Parts: sequence; structure tokens; C-alpha cells
Amino acid sequence: MELESKTFMGRDFLLETKTARDLYDEVKDEPIYDYHCHLITSQIAENKRFADLTEVWLGGDHYKWRVMRAMGIDESFITGGAPAYEKFLAWTRTVENLIGNPLYHWTHLELQRYFGIYESLTEKNALRIWTTANDLLRKPELSVKGIFEKFKVYAVGTTDDPADSLEYHAAIAEGKAPIGSITTRVIPSYRPDKALNINLPGFAAYIKTLAGASGAAIDSVAGVLAALEKRLDFFVARGCRASDHALEYPPFVIAPDGEIEKTFQDALEGKAVSREAADAYKTKILCALAGFYAKRNIVMQLHLASIRSVSGRMLERLGPDTGYDGVHDREQSANLAALLDRMDRADSGLPKTILYTLNPKDYYPLATIMGGFQDNCCKAENRQGIRGKMQLGSAWWFCDHRDGMEEQMRILANVGVLPVFVGMLTDSRSFLSYPRHEYFRRILCNLIGRWVENGEYPSDSDKLREIVRNISFGNAKEYFG
Repeated sequence: MELESKTFMGRDFLLETKTARDLYDEVKDEPIYDYHCHLITSQIAENKRFADLTEVWLGGDHYKWRVMRAMGIDESFITGGAPAYEKFLAWTRTVENLIGNPLYHWTHLELQRYFGIYESLTEKNALRIWTTANDLLRKPELSVKGIFEKFKVYAVGTTDDPADSLEYHAAIAEGKAPIGSITTRVIPSYRPDKALNINLPGFAAYIKTLAGASGAAIDSVAGVLAALEKRLDFFVARGCRASDHALEYPPFVIAPDGEIEKTFQDALEGKAVSREAADAYKTKILCALAGFYAKRNIVMQLHLASIRSVSGRMLERLGPDTGYDGVHDREQSANLAALLDRMDRADSGLPKTILYTLNPKDYYPLATIMGGFQDNCCKAENRQGIRGKMQLGSAWWFCDHRDGMEEQMRILANVGVLPVFVGMLTDSRSFLSYPRHEYFRRILCNLIGRWVENGEYPSDSDKLREIVRNISFGNAKEYFG
């Protein structure tokens, strides 16, 4: 018997069973809590409208830049000064070849959900799609405020340096920005990487910046911690619910305070700092920060296993964050376990923590290590039984495709508790990324539907609805508060 093929990215896209379809119908209209992203807050405040598809699709999106380079497209059509429509055509030629790549699905979900365009993007229809989409981009419905309302975005967690003034967050919260009153919460997240990266260029200059923001000179490690704590309180007053740390690997070196102080003074004077000395400084700062977070009920996010700017030539030409990063394969387990244990033993205890890795080899180690810390109360608040306190973060960056998402959720289900998972985040700089939550929800419902129809879990509609609704939205809302 010949099987009937599905419509291209139609109603049943990624949904293979009746149970999956029924579950997706339950969650497709749930709000979105995008708890970690890189949206530019000034663009939210000004209620930005985008000039054309090239600006909104290709501006800052190194996912797309990487595959365009793989197609042999000249850099002038990627990050250079080629005309906007010519860049769009270059992207179109790339899209036609992205079979099996999540960018193909994301591109067409965005065409469907934002612009009502249900045909596949090709060079033949590129001009018509360009014209139709650009006309719609000029309308209020596709301003930032319109997009937030259209996709029922409950909250976004931006990524912000401790020295940031958060002036745009204040203007948004007070309804004083051009965007006016919005129901979406725009929440700053505290990312103190520059204060930890003592062995990278620019550290001494950053310490002066942090001192200026905190209003006190910083001439010691104690001064760094005092400034970071003061700025964290400023962030919390602006609604901060989470911190974020980008770590190649978890540092763990215990050294006397005198040695760490000398390392800090050397770095201020521009002297070279060894990896071991830097790790001792980072360990001290991270453990202190974990205590600060626990006292304030701030979620600690650790992003692990990326290797940055692998092409020195292109780093010199284009700068960082332009598509030249990769997946690291360093060992993570021993240091991570020791670091979490030291945080856990401190007076404040371990804060709620999300562990992300860019390398899928780490899913099992991270999922099992975090299980060793689930039973701990939050000492700072004297609270017991935090549901899903330790989280295996959603498949991230190079892994946020169907295979990666399924693998992360299967492993979490195998060694943990999938129904307490806080679900999807975009980690995106693009206001067109919200259909990725739909993509995730379809994959989630299909995975669970497959288990149910294979007789691995009861077809209990009430319990199944509760599980998928919570993973899609409810758990994140409860977890971040």
C-alpha cells in the first residue's frame, strides 16, 4: 500500500501520530517565556520596525552567515556592503540547498507565521516574496510590540553586562519608551563574564568600567565582589530573575587568597596570567556569585563547551560573534562536580541552576551530576523541595534542531524527570525567532506521542496535557518566578 505524503510544512509538520497532533493542539497557543535571548533592548524600547527582510533576517544572524559561506557566497553579500535585495537573493539561493537543516524549517515557519506565505522560497518567487514581506514589515502588526502581541510573548530575558545602565529596561517597564505600555515583561539577565575573564585582553579596562558603574574604586578581589554584588542588587531591582555565564569549561582550582590577590594585581598591570591562576580567580568569583544568587533567588545559567573564534584571520577581519565559533570537546565532569559541590557547601547553598552544553557528549554526565544536587533545599530562603531545581538546559546553538532536541529530552527522561523541564529558549538576536518555540513544541509532542502510541506510557489525556503545557510554558513561569 502506498503511503500518503504530507503537505509541505502543513498542519501535521513533525507530528507523526494522532496523540502528537492532539497534544500539539493543546499547547500551540500557550504563551512564550523566552527566558534567555540576545535581543537588543534599545530596539524593543523604540518599537523598531524593520526596513526589509534582509535587515530582519540577515542582520547579526551568524547561523545564516555560516551556511552562506559554505555555499561559496562572497562576504560582501553576507556581512559586507552589497545591496539589500542582492543579499536576500544570496540567502534565497542558500535556502534552496538546506535540505535537512533546521534553518530551512525556521525560514519557512517565519514566512508562514509572520507573512502568511506558505510556498517554499526559491529564486523564481524571491522578488514576489520580498515585496509581499516588506510591505507587511511596514505595518504596526510587525513592529516589535506587534510581534510580542502576535506570539503571546509573556517575557523575554535579555543578556546584560553588570555595568549596563539598564536605562532601556527602565523606560520599557515605566511605559516611557516609544513602545509604550506592553504586557511582555522585558527582564535583564546578569552576565558578568568580563569580570571573570582575567586572562583575556581588556580585563583591566573592564574593571575600571565596572568601578565606574558601582561608584567605588576596585583595587582588590574583595572590591570586585563588592561591585558585582552591588550591581546585582541594581539588576534585581529592575526585575532580574537569572544570571548567565559563558564558560569554555567549569574552572576549579583552590588557591590561597594571597595568591589570587597577586594574580588580580598582575592582571591590572597588564601582566600575563597563567591558566591555573586564572582558574583559581574564576573559582573564587563564581562561588561567591553563586551565594549572591542563592540569597536573591536568582537562577544561575552555565553555558559550557564552546570554542570561540577558531579563525584568527576572520576574527581580525570581522571581529567576534560572526560565525566562526565551534563545539569544544574538553572534559567537563570532574571540575563541574567539584565546583557545584563547593557552592553547595557554602552558607547560602547552591542556587537554582541550568546547565547547558554545546557538545552532546556531555548530556549524560551533566544530567547525572545535576541529579546529585536536586535534594538540596535553598538554604538562603530556608525552602525545601524546589521542583526541578537543577535543570539540563535545552539543546543549544548548534544542537537546537530536531535531532538535538530529541536527544536532550530523551536523556533527561532517561536519567531525570522530563515533566519538570523548563523547556525552550531562542538564544536569538532576531525578533523573527518565536516560531522556534512552535518547532520545539511540535518535537516535544511528537516524542511523547510516540512513547504513548508505542505503549510506553498510558494514554491519559489529562496527565499528558499537563506535561506538555508545563514544559511549553508553565514550568518556566514557576521556575523563574
